[in-house]
Amino acid sequence: MTKNKSDVDKNLQNVVKDLDHTIVNSHQAQQVQQQTNDHRHQDALNHDKPTNNSILTDKE
Repeated sequence: MTKNKSDVDKNLQNVVKDLDHTIVNSHQAQQVQQQTNDHRHQDALNHDKPTNNSILTDKE
């Protein structure tokens, strides 16, 4: 696992970045929320999962 090299909380950086978005209407708000959800979903898909690889043997 990598260590945070600064004393800044990464989660708080992301919150500040999200608050920097200027939302004009509900459609744009929905788009921003959907993008956040898509990133979260992609992160979940990208996590390494243990695989149950089995070695197949040739039956002759």
